Amino acid sequence: MKELTKAEEQIMQVLWELKKAFVHDIIELLPEPKPAYNTVSTIVRILERKRFVDHDVFGKTHRYYPLIEKKAYSQFVLKGMMSGYFSNSFHQLVSFFSKEKKLSITELEEIKDLIEEEIRLQETK
Repeated sequence: MKELTKAEEQIMQVLWELKKAFVHDIIELLPEPKPAYNTVSTIVRILERKRFVDHDVFGKTHRYYPLIEKKAYSQFVLKGMMSGYFSNSFHQLVSFFSKEKKLSITELEEIKDLIEEEIRLQETK
């Protein structure tokens, strides 16, 4: 799997949301200023070449749908970020977000609850 450009990822976000879409449907959900039809069409064809997207044919038009699930791409990006920025250390990742992003006490408590729940689940295995 390859990492997507910002524009490609933006279009994939729309396709993941809509599940299937024509180019004009994708444009509708993109933020202002809206890109030109030809721009979006070109990016979608690039996504096809990268095997992120495929299409169904309806006469002269195409309806596109994702081949890669959002979760799979998210895991790929997170893995790259973990190795590239945090030396594959979740401790470094959590430390970064807790210090740099100035998480609130509520957010820290929610993270703590998630971790405690995961510990309970692993202890019962």
